[in-house]
Amino acid sequence: MTAPVRIGNASGFYGDRFSAVREMLTGGPLDVLTGDYLAELTMLILGRDRMKDPNRGYAKTFLRQLEENLALAKEKGVKIVANAGGLNPAGLAGALRELAVKLGVDVSIAHVEGDDLIARSGELGFGKPLTANAYLGAWGIVDCLNAGADIVVTGRVTDASVIVGPAAAHFGWARDDYDALAGAVAAGHVIECGTQATGGNYAFFTEHHLGTPGFPIAEIHADGSSVITKHEGTGGVVTVGTVTAQLLYEITGARYAGPDVTTRFDTLTLAQDGPDRVRLSGATGEPPPPTLKVCLNSLGGFRNETTFVLTGLDIEQKAALVREQLEGALKANPPAEVKWTLARTDHADADTEQQASALLHVAVKDADQNVAGRGFSSAAIELALGSYPGFHVTAPPSSASPYGVYTAAYVDAGEVPHIAVLSDGSRVDIAPASQTRELSEVDEPELPEPLASGAVRRAPLGKVVGARSGDKGSNANVGVWVRSGEAWCWLAHRLTVAEFKLLLPETAELVVKRYLLPELWAMNFVVEGILGEGVSSQARFDPQAKAVGEWLRSREIDIPEALLQLGGPGGLAPRLGSGARPQEVQ
Repeated sequence: MTAPVRIGNASGFYGDRFSAVREMLTGGPLDVLTGDYLAELTMLILGRDRMKDPNRGYAKTFLRQLEENLALAKEKGVKIVANAGGLNPAGLAGALRELAVKLGVDVSIAHVEGDDLIARSGELGFGKPLTANAYLGAWGIVDCLNAGADIVVTGRVTDASVIVGPAAAHFGWARDDYDALAGAVAAGHVIECGTQATGGNYAFFTEHHLGTPGFPIAEIHADGSSVITKHEGTGGVVTVGTVTAQLLYEITGARYAGPDVTTRFDTLTLAQDGPDRVRLSGATGEPPPPTLKVCLNSLGGFRNETTFVLTGLDIEQKAALVREQLEGALKANPPAEVKWTLARTDHADADTEQQASALLHVAVKDADQNVAGRGFSSAAIELALGSYPGFHVTAPPSSASPYGVYTAAYVDAGEVPHIAVLSDGSRVDIAPASQTRELSEVDEPELPEPLASGAVRRAPLGKVVGARSGDKGSNANVGVWVRSGEAWCWLAHRLTVAEFKLLLPETAELVVKRYLLPELWAMNFVVEGILGEGVSSQARFDPQAKAVGEWLRSREIDIPEALLQLGGPGGLAPRLGSGARPQEVQ
């Protein structure tokens, strides 16, 4: 088959734009529509749903979306693959069959299961988590589609698998077609987060009219190469920059491991292929590691928080006074963990009261709901008439809420069942990969020749550098890229781990690793442990590290005048330099 398969995405998270399914089905031609509904935090949310009702545990939004669009998808011949099954893919498949009967739509529905290891947690050494799910690959999806399924729902497969599966089924790839599989993984990684590939959360957003961005499409070819695009006439933009940003999102180094293939991100190349079209090629694949990653979520206890507003003069003294008072009030039964943060959002001689105010935030955690609940928040409010002048808080006292703890584990792939349940109820066991390779880091690539010395100017790093950041368990990932060969020659030497820590003092005492991706003029920083026990533990301001990259870009550094003078709204015009590759030509 020489024609590519057009695979679209309509969901990047549980809570994404509800209308996206209809927009993608009506906006232009598609072969397959996919959706990613699961994240580490989502599995915890679904686990709590399942505690209340064992028939729950799947993304209910997906069911409502198909109630509106199932007949339309059937009419247009678009197959649907989504991981909306969460902790209960069989339950979602059953609900979809009932829906199809109700709507009078004749569709074949299959599902993939086996990832849920909760019943074997003790046997596998996981303790007693609320959820325990291994990341399965794409081959169960392939079997479902090859058996004629119109809709396939899964539990916890890797995000890219909902794209890799349809591509592998369409082209008949073998388990060891590693380069093609790697190309599909890269395309899947780009589109699985929805509009982050089409201008959303993009560092240089001021250069384009974003509007309401359309959802992305990957036109995947038989060799695994692809073109990333979107439906014509939709908002947003698809450029080398927007695709680079998403390729860097929440990865580690050059080797991106999955259950079916390890993708070498250091081999990927990008080229603008016309307006809103970016060609993604060059992927090299290797056998996957012998183990599967397992997402474990546990209930860690209860948390609560209060934010005191400190206005005008003597901010530090006001903060010290209320802290001393509250800690004294809690002395008889203190929470297990108390964390204070003072945000100096105040301005001297401010024109408005809000601009004259700082925010003192206190968060507590404890195993006892009462200790972290009204025992804490009432004690804070009781200080109102006997504390600092101008005392007020941002919200009334509240009860404690449960928080989760995320842990990553690894288990031999042979220990995890992977089952395709076809529309007639027959079950097909999917064997684990027969060829595997232990994961290891690649050798550090050679640095480019340094940029010739010249005049510099103090300016925000973001004048020439783009960034995108996010979470992966307890770690933050900060992907950084530039848009010319000259800028790469400067960045590769200038933005070292030591410089990164100076620019972001919060990381100074943490382990930070840097990984170079020269083909993309990019690097990725992994900040270990900055997110505590994961996003659901709410360990810090910005618990998912979504804005760490923008914080980095705001920091000032000496930048070569030659780079700043290249022009363009972002301070760096799209052009070619040393080590040139096509850039953002629209």
